[in-house]
Amino acid sequence: MKKIGWAILLLACCIGGFLALPSNYYLRRALTHFLPKIDQYPIFENRIVKAGDPSPWKQAEAYNTCSIPEKYLPVFDELGTVAYVVIQDSSLLFEQYWEDYSPESHSNSFSMAKSIVSLAIGCAIDDGLIRDVDQPVSDFFPEFNGYNGKTLTIRHLLTMSAGVDFQEAYSSPFSPTTKLYYGNDLHKIAFGMKEIAEPGVDFIYQSGVTQLLAFLVEKATGESVSSYVSRKLWTPMQAEENALWSLDKKDGMEKAYCCFNSNARDFARFGQLLLNGGSWNGRQLISESYLKEATTPDSTLRFAEYDEPNRCYGFQFWHLNYKGMDIPYMRGILGQYVFIIPDKNAVVVRLGHKRSDTRTGQHYPDDINTWLDAALEIMEQGKQNNH
Repeated sequence: MKKIGWAILLLACCIGGFLALPSNYYLRRALTHFLPKIDQYPIFENRIVKAGDPSPWKQAEAYNTCSIPEKYLPVFDELGTVAYVVIQDSSLLFEQYWEDYSPESHSNSFSMAKSIVSLAIGCAIDDGLIRDVDQPVSDFFPEFNGYNGKTLTIRHLLTMSAGVDFQEAYSSPFSPTTKLYYGNDLHKIAFGMKEIAEPGVDFIYQSGVTQLLAFLVEKATGESVSSYVSRKLWTPMQAEENALWSLDKKDGMEKAYCCFNSNARDFARFGQLLLNGGSWNGRQLISESYLKEATTPDSTLRFAEYDEPNRCYGFQFWHLNYKGMDIPYMRGILGQYVFIIPDKNAVVVRLGHKRSDTRTGQHYPDDINTWLDAALEIMEQGKQNNH
């Protein structure tokens, strides 16, 4: 028994020593906090994305005279919805909150932030700080010079066809994704990626690629991603609240592939910007041509996971066809969504704790059908209530 006791003590010391290594900072955090949650921003250092010219949404005439049809409520509840907002004709038509969430409550965007990084790239092109999406990445970072004689371009990063060795896995505490989220050295992970395949061939979803894009934005603009997004988008879009972008360490780098913390009303502004073709109050914030390309899937790429043409991903924006409507959208791992519905001149935002594990024939999580169907019925109610 004494030998077993000593063996257990020795093992505990070894594990403790292993976890104490500076390189395992992320692992200590992962074992403390486990899987990512929507309200974890206080455990990170954060940089303010300043809302310098706040202005509330105009309320629709039928504002909140509608309700979520009862048949959809079980899914809303089961998947832990905390906020649901419908904007139509540039006005706030409907909003509802659950738990302790309110119109001002911050929630993590998770991978919706990837779309924000894409918008920042578009702004940097408009500013002449990036030539175009086909500019070689090596102009900014010489270590990424392509594979097999094919140059790696910004387009390849935007379309997730970079051909790098980053492994996307949220359930493993040892994955690069966990290191990105809980670690304190984003630079090491992003610049540790190796080019292992020809770029521009396969669409493979990789958060490390978006993180590299953010470093490129920082290099091109000479300012932090938060500062640039605040100046070019958040303030001109008249967001009501400051956002918080979580960092890898104090005065560090934005976790740009995720972790833009804001509220449902202000997230909706990104959708409205796309509906407006990139303009806000008559001011063009980002070129319409960039947005059109960003929200159009690059079908020349092979969707590697399913061995078929990519019909669902553009420049860090997802895309689906629903009931004959083309809908670009932003998407996060725990069911964070901003849907842009041009046919209805509408934006729908859903924030919550979970999303469905079941995929449709278009490979999107099938909870999306609930959020879209509920919104379409609310819009129909709103039309009737106006008469």
